[in-house]
Amino acid sequence: MKRRPHRNPRGLFLGAVLGAVAGYFVGRVMGNGAMGIILGALAGSALLYRVNPGPWNRR
Repeated sequence: MKRRPHRNPRGLFLGAVLGAVAGYFVGRVMGNGAMGIILGALAGSALLYRVNPGPWNRR
């Protein structure tokens, strides 16, 4: 039986929120807060979607 990689919807949401907040501040320093929010949300959600997998045997 082959294990498939886990996906985590909570990590997706949490990553988007945390990434947007961090991206806003980084974007403000660079001159564009809105673009920082968008890029931060994308990067944060992609990262926590894969990094925070949750339990393997959850049913």
